[in-house]
Amino acid sequence: MPQAVVVREFGGPENLVVSDVPELVPAPGEVVVDLRAAAVNRRDLRIVAGGWPGVTAPVVPGSDGAGVVRALGTGVSGLAEGDEVVILPALHWGNDPRIGGPRFSILGGPDDGTFADQVRVPAENVYAKPARLDWNEAAALPLAGLTAWRALFARGGLTSGQSVLVLGAGAGTSTFAVQFAHAAGARVFVTSSSADKIATAVEHGAEAGFDYTQDGWEDEVVARTGGGADLVIDSAGTWGPSIACVRRGGRVVVFGSTVGTSAELDVRAFYFKQVDLVGTMMGSPLDFRDLLRACERQSWTPVVDSARPLAQAGDALRRMAAGEQHGKLVLTP
Repeated sequence: MPQAVVVREFGGPENLVVSDVPELVPAPGEVVVDLRAAAVNRRDLRIVAGGWPGVTAPVVPGSDGAGVVRALGTGVSGLAEGDEVVILPALHWGNDPRIGGPRFSILGGPDDGTFADQVRVPAENVYAKPARLDWNEAAALPLAGLTAWRALFARGGLTSGQSVLVLGAGAGTSTFAVQFAHAAGARVFVTSSSADKIATAVEHGAEAGFDYTQDGWEDEVVARTGGGADLVIDSAGTWGPSIACVRRGGRVVVFGSTVGTSAELDVRAFYFKQVDLVGTMMGSPLDFRDLLRACERQSWTPVVDSARPLAQAGDALRRMAAGEQHGKLVLTP
Protein backbone atom coordinates (compact mmCIF):
# COMPACT_ATOMS: atom_id res chain seq x y z
CA MET A 1 0.00 0.00 0.00
CA PRO A 2 1.36 3.50 -0.80
CA GLN A 3 2.50 5.74 2.03
CA ALA A 4 2.41 9.48 2.57
CA VAL A 5 3.56 12.03 5.16
CA VAL A 6 0.31 13.41 6.58
CA VAL A 7 -0.33 16.47 8.73
CA ARG A 8 -3.30 15.40 10.88
CA GLU A 9 -2.91 18.26 13.37
CA PHE A 10 -1.11 21.52 12.73
CA GLY A 11 1.96 22.27 14.81
CA GLY A 12 5.64 21.46 14.50
CA PRO A 13 7.52 18.89 12.40
CA GLU A 14 6.91 16.35 15.16
CA ASN A 15 3.24 16.29 14.07
CA LEU A 16 4.11 14.64 10.77
CA VAL A 17 2.92 11.05 10.51
CA VAL A 18 3.81 8.50 7.84
CA SER A 19 0.58 6.66 7.04
CA ASP A 20 -0.71 4.07 4.61
CA VAL A 21 -2.96 5.74 2.05
CA PRO A 22 -5.20 4.40 -0.74
CA GLU A 23 -3.68 3.96 -4.18
CA LEU A 24 -4.49 7.00 -6.27
CA VAL A 25 -6.71 6.81 -9.35
CA PRO A 26 -6.59 9.62 -11.92
CA ALA A 27 -9.75 11.53 -12.78
CA PRO A 28 -10.31 12.69 -16.37
CA GLY A 29 -7.46 14.97 -17.41
CA GLU A 30 -5.25 13.88 -14.51
CA VAL A 31 -2.06 11.85 -14.12
CA VAL A 32 -0.83 9.70 -11.23
CA VAL A 33 2.95 9.76 -10.77
CA ASP A 34 5.01 7.26 -8.78
CA LEU A 35 7.45 9.62 -7.09
CA ARG A 36 11.17 8.94 -7.02
CA ALA A 37 12.05 12.08 -5.06
CA ALA A 38 10.41 15.13 -3.50
CA ALA A 39 11.96 18.35 -2.24
CA VAL A 40 11.30 20.51 0.80
CA ASN A 41 10.46 24.23 0.66
CA ARG A 42 10.00 26.90 3.29
CA ARG A 43 6.32 26.88 2.36
CA ASP A 44 6.09 23.39 3.87
CA LEU A 45 7.01 24.81 7.28
CA ARG A 46 3.99 27.11 7.09
CA ILE A 47 1.74 24.30 5.89
CA VAL A 48 2.76 22.07 8.80
CA ALA A 49 2.33 24.93 11.27
CA GLY A 50 -1.14 25.77 9.97
CA GLY A 51 -0.12 29.17 8.67
CA TRP A 52 -1.16 28.90 5.03
CA PRO A 53 -4.59 30.38 4.22
CA GLY A 54 -7.20 27.92 2.98
CA VAL A 55 -5.31 24.77 3.98
CA THR A 56 -7.02 22.39 6.38
CA ALA A 57 -5.86 19.13 7.99
CA PRO A 58 -5.41 16.37 7.09
CA VAL A 59 -3.11 17.30 4.23
CA VAL A 60 -0.02 15.88 2.55
CA PRO A 61 2.64 18.63 2.18
CA GLY A 62 5.16 18.90 -0.63
CA SER A 63 5.18 21.02 -3.78
CA ASP A 64 8.19 19.54 -5.61
CA GLY A 65 8.45 16.11 -7.14
CA ALA A 66 9.82 13.96 -9.93
CA GLY A 67 8.92 10.43 -10.86
CA VAL A 68 7.41 7.99 -13.34
CA VAL A 69 3.92 8.19 -14.81
CA ARG A 70 1.84 5.37 -13.33
CA ALA A 71 -1.63 5.98 -14.74
CA LEU A 72 -3.44 8.35 -17.09
CA GLY A 73 -6.97 9.65 -16.79
CA THR A 74 -9.28 9.75 -19.76
CA GLY A 75 -8.61 12.51 -22.24
CA VAL A 76 -4.88 12.74 -21.49
CA SER A 77 -2.63 12.79 -24.54
CA GLY A 78 1.08 13.33 -25.09
CA LEU A 79 2.03 11.20 -22.07
CA ALA A 80 2.47 7.47 -21.54
CA GLU A 81 2.86 5.14 -18.60
CA GLY A 82 6.53 4.89 -17.69
CA ASP A 83 7.43 8.44 -18.78
CA GLU A 84 9.99 10.12 -16.52
CA VAL A 85 8.56 13.48 -15.48
CA VAL A 86 8.95 16.52 -13.28
CA ILE A 87 5.96 18.34 -11.78
CA LEU A 88 5.06 22.03 -12.08
CA PRO A 89 3.81 23.05 -8.59
CA ALA A 90 1.63 25.93 -9.85
CA LEU A 91 -1.90 24.56 -10.22
CA HIS A 92 -4.60 26.29 -12.30
CA TRP A 93 -2.38 29.23 -13.24
CA GLY A 94 -4.95 30.56 -15.68
CA ASN A 95 -4.59 32.78 -18.72
CA ASP A 96 -2.72 35.73 -17.22
CA PRO A 97 1.02 34.96 -17.57
CA ARG A 98 1.90 37.78 -15.18
CA ILE A 99 -0.17 37.07 -12.06
CA GLY A 100 -2.17 33.92 -12.76
CA GLY A 101 -5.90 33.43 -12.49
CA PRO A 102 -8.33 33.41 -9.56
CA ARG A 103 -8.10 29.61 -9.13
CA PHE A 104 -4.31 29.60 -8.84
CA SER A 105 -2.97 27.42 -6.03
CA ILE A 106 0.19 25.53 -5.13
CA LEU A 107 0.55 21.77 -4.90
CA GLY A 108 0.90 20.52 -1.33
CA GLY A 109 -1.95 22.43 0.32
CA PRO A 110 -4.86 22.50 -0.13
CA ASP A 111 -4.28 19.72 -2.71
CA ASP A 112 -2.28 16.77 -1.35
CA GLY A 113 1.34 17.05 -2.37
CA THR A 114 4.54 15.15 -2.98
CA PHE A 115 5.63 13.92 0.46
CA ALA A 116 4.32 10.55 -0.64
CA ASP A 117 4.88 7.49 -2.82
CA GLN A 118 2.34 8.81 -5.33
CA VAL A 119 0.80 12.12 -6.34
CA ARG A 120 -2.16 13.00 -8.56
CA VAL A 121 -1.97 16.19 -10.64
CA PRO A 122 -3.53 17.71 -13.76
CA ALA A 123 -1.82 16.42 -16.89
CA GLU A 124 -0.78 19.97 -17.85
CA ASN A 125 1.40 20.06 -14.73
CA VAL A 126 3.59 17.18 -15.91
CA TYR A 127 6.72 17.82 -17.99
CA ALA A 128 9.52 15.60 -19.28
CA LYS A 129 12.33 15.27 -16.75
CA PRO A 130 15.55 16.91 -17.97
CA ALA A 131 17.66 13.96 -19.09
CA ARG A 132 20.90 15.17 -17.48
CA LEU A 133 19.42 15.49 -13.98
CA ASP A 134 19.14 12.60 -11.55
CA TRP A 135 15.94 12.11 -9.55
CA ASN A 136 17.05 14.18 -6.56
CA GLU A 137 18.20 17.06 -8.75
CA ALA A 138 15.02 16.98 -10.82
CA ALA A 139 12.83 17.06 -7.71
CA ALA A 140 14.86 19.97 -6.33
CA LEU A 141 14.28 22.13 -9.39
CA PRO A 142 10.59 23.14 -9.73
CA LEU A 143 9.40 25.51 -7.01
CA ALA A 144 12.66 27.15 -5.96
CA GLY A 145 14.15 27.07 -9.45
CA LEU A 146 11.01 28.47 -11.03
CA THR A 147 10.74 31.21 -8.40
CA ALA A 148 14.36 32.24 -8.96
CA TRP A 149 14.03 32.12 -12.75
CA ARG A 150 10.91 34.28 -12.81
CA ALA A 151 12.34 36.74 -10.27
CA LEU A 152 15.55 37.22 -12.27
CA PHE A 153 14.25 37.30 -15.81
CA ALA A 154 10.47 37.55 -16.25
CA ARG A 155 10.07 40.09 -13.44
CA GLY A 156 13.62 41.38 -12.88
CA GLY A 157 14.64 41.82 -16.51
CA LEU A 158 18.22 40.71 -15.84
CA THR A 159 20.54 40.72 -18.85
CA SER A 160 24.17 39.87 -19.50
CA GLY A 161 26.64 42.36 -18.03
CA GLN A 162 24.27 43.65 -15.35
CA SER A 163 24.86 43.19 -11.62
CA VAL A 164 22.51 41.39 -9.24
CA LEU A 165 22.55 41.15 -5.46
CA VAL A 166 20.94 37.98 -4.06
CA LEU A 167 19.99 38.25 -0.38
CA GLY A 168 20.46 35.20 1.82
CA ALA A 169 23.03 32.86 0.29
CA GLY A 170 22.47 29.17 0.97
CA ALA A 171 18.72 28.83 0.63
CA GLY A 172 17.44 26.76 -2.28
CA THR A 173 15.98 29.69 -4.23
CA SER A 174 19.01 31.89 -3.61
CA THR A 175 21.38 29.16 -4.75
CA PHE A 176 19.43 28.78 -7.98
CA ALA A 177 19.44 32.55 -8.47
CA VAL A 178 23.24 32.65 -8.20
CA GLN A 179 23.63 29.84 -10.75
CA PHE A 180 21.07 31.21 -13.22
CA ALA A 181 22.39 34.78 -13.08
CA HIS A 182 25.99 33.63 -13.52
CA ALA A 183 24.99 31.49 -16.52
CA ALA A 184 23.26 34.55 -18.02
CA GLY A 185 26.51 36.55 -17.88
CA ALA A 186 25.60 38.77 -14.94
CA ARG A 187 27.85 39.89 -12.10
CA VAL A 188 26.47 38.16 -9.01
CA PHE A 189 26.79 39.20 -5.36
CA VAL A 190 25.26 37.63 -2.26
CA THR A 191 24.67 38.35 1.42
CA SER A 192 24.89 36.01 4.38
CA SER A 193 26.00 35.95 8.00
CA SER A 194 27.92 32.74 7.22
CA ALA A 195 31.37 32.90 5.67
CA ASP A 196 30.99 29.28 4.58
CA LYS A 197 27.76 30.04 2.69
CA ILE A 198 29.35 33.02 0.99
CA ALA A 199 32.32 30.87 -0.03
CA THR A 200 30.02 28.21 -1.46
CA ALA A 201 28.06 30.87 -3.36
CA VAL A 202 31.34 32.06 -4.88
CA GLU A 203 32.00 28.48 -6.00
CA HIS A 204 28.64 28.58 -7.81
CA GLY A 205 29.39 31.81 -9.65
CA ALA A 206 29.08 34.73 -7.24
CA GLU A 207 31.78 37.39 -7.50
CA ALA A 208 31.70 38.28 -3.79
CA GLY A 209 29.56 38.22 -0.67
CA PHE A 210 28.76 40.61 2.16
CA ASP A 211 28.07 39.89 5.84
CA TYR A 212 24.79 41.64 6.57
CA THR A 213 25.47 41.58 10.32
CA GLN A 214 28.33 44.06 9.85
CA ASP A 215 27.67 47.80 9.88
CA GLY A 216 28.10 49.47 6.53
CA TRP A 217 27.67 46.38 4.37
CA GLU A 218 25.23 48.24 2.11
CA ASP A 219 27.91 50.85 1.37
CA GLU A 220 30.31 48.02 0.48
CA VAL A 221 27.78 46.67 -2.03
CA VAL A 222 27.38 50.09 -3.63
CA ALA A 223 31.15 50.54 -3.89
CA ARG A 224 31.84 47.05 -5.27
CA THR A 225 29.08 47.29 -7.90
CA GLY A 226 30.04 50.78 -9.01
CA GLY A 227 27.00 52.66 -7.75
CA GLY A 228 24.63 49.90 -6.70
CA ALA A 229 23.30 46.66 -8.13
CA ASP A 230 21.09 46.79 -11.22
CA LEU A 231 18.81 44.22 -9.57
CA VAL A 232 18.27 43.06 -6.00
CA ILE A 233 16.57 39.72 -5.34
CA ASP A 234 14.94 40.00 -1.92
CA SER A 235 13.54 36.87 -0.28
CA ALA A 236 13.91 38.31 3.21
CA GLY A 237 11.43 41.17 3.04
CA THR A 238 14.07 43.71 4.13
CA TRP A 239 13.11 46.37 1.64
CA GLY A 240 15.14 49.15 3.27
CA PRO A 241 18.57 47.55 2.76
CA SER A 242 17.50 46.42 -0.71
CA ILE A 243 16.70 50.03 -1.70
CA ALA A 244 20.04 51.13 -0.23
CA CYS A 245 21.93 48.59 -2.35
CA VAL A 246 20.23 49.16 -5.71
CA ARG A 247 21.42 51.76 -8.23
CA ARG A 248 19.39 54.75 -9.37
CA GLY A 249 16.70 53.44 -11.72
CA GLY A 250 17.33 49.84 -10.62
CA ARG A 251 14.91 47.07 -9.68
CA VAL A 252 14.12 45.24 -6.45
CA VAL A 253 12.17 41.98 -6.85
CA VAL A 254 10.59 40.57 -3.70
CA PHE A 255 9.25 37.04 -3.27
CA GLY A 256 9.70 36.20 0.41
CA SER A 257 9.45 37.37 3.99
CA THR A 258 11.89 35.18 5.91
CA VAL A 259 12.91 38.06 8.19
CA GLY A 260 9.40 39.37 8.80
CA THR A 261 6.02 40.15 7.27
CA SER A 262 6.44 43.92 7.40
CA ALA A 263 9.23 46.24 6.27
CA GLU A 264 10.33 49.82 6.88
CA LEU A 265 11.14 51.88 3.81
CA ASP A 266 12.83 55.26 3.42
CA VAL A 267 10.23 56.73 1.07
CA ARG A 268 12.45 59.59 -0.08
CA ALA A 269 15.33 57.25 -0.93
CA PHE A 270 12.87 55.09 -2.83
CA TYR A 271 11.50 57.79 -5.08
CA PHE A 272 14.69 59.87 -5.33
CA LYS A 273 16.42 56.81 -6.79
CA GLN A 274 13.38 56.02 -8.97
CA VAL A 275 13.48 52.35 -8.02
CA ASP A 276 11.09 49.74 -9.43
CA LEU A 277 9.80 47.59 -6.55
CA VAL A 278 8.28 44.39 -7.95
CA GLY A 279 6.50 41.47 -6.32
CA THR A 280 6.65 37.95 -7.71
CA MET A 281 5.52 34.45 -6.77
CA MET A 282 6.61 31.14 -8.23
CA GLY A 283 6.00 31.18 -12.00
CA SER A 284 3.75 30.39 -14.92
CA PRO A 285 3.82 27.37 -17.24
CA LEU A 286 5.60 29.58 -19.78
CA ASP A 287 8.29 30.42 -17.21
CA PHE A 288 8.65 26.71 -16.38
CA ARG A 289 9.12 25.77 -20.04
CA ASP A 290 11.80 28.46 -20.36
CA LEU A 291 13.54 27.11 -17.26
CA LEU A 292 13.51 23.53 -18.55
CA ARG A 293 14.90 24.65 -21.92
CA ALA A 294 17.71 26.49 -20.11
CA CYS A 295 18.41 23.34 -18.10
CA GLU A 296 18.97 21.41 -21.32
CA ARG A 297 21.41 23.93 -22.84
CA GLN A 298 23.27 25.19 -19.76
CA SER A 299 25.62 23.36 -17.40
CA TRP A 300 24.33 24.28 -13.92
CA THR A 301 23.00 21.50 -11.69
CA PRO A 302 20.54 21.91 -8.80
CA VAL A 303 22.44 21.89 -5.52
CA VAL A 304 21.16 19.18 -3.18
CA ASP A 305 22.07 19.71 0.45
CA SER A 306 21.05 16.20 1.54
CA ALA A 307 18.52 13.45 0.91
CA ARG A 308 16.64 11.32 3.42
CA PRO A 309 13.64 8.94 3.44
CA LEU A 310 10.05 10.11 3.83
CA ALA A 311 10.01 9.00 7.46
CA GLN A 312 12.64 11.67 8.21
CA ALA A 313 10.65 14.57 6.72
CA GLY A 314 10.51 16.19 10.16
CA ASP A 315 14.31 16.22 10.35
CA ALA A 316 14.49 17.94 6.96
CA LEU A 317 12.01 20.61 8.07
CA ARG A 318 13.93 21.22 11.29
CA ARG A 319 17.16 21.63 9.31
CA MET A 320 15.44 24.15 7.06
CA ALA A 321 13.94 26.06 9.99
CA ALA A 322 17.41 26.37 11.52
CA GLY A 323 18.86 27.67 8.24
CA GLU A 324 21.53 24.96 8.22
CA GLN A 325 21.18 23.80 4.61
CA HIS A 326 22.97 24.92 1.49
CA GLY A 327 20.80 24.06 -1.47
CA LYS A 328 17.74 21.84 -1.48
CA LEU A 329 16.61 19.23 1.03
CA VAL A 330 15.25 16.11 -0.67
CA LEU A 331 12.99 13.25 0.43
CA THR A 332 13.11 9.84 -1.24
CA PRO A 333 9.94 7.70 -1.11
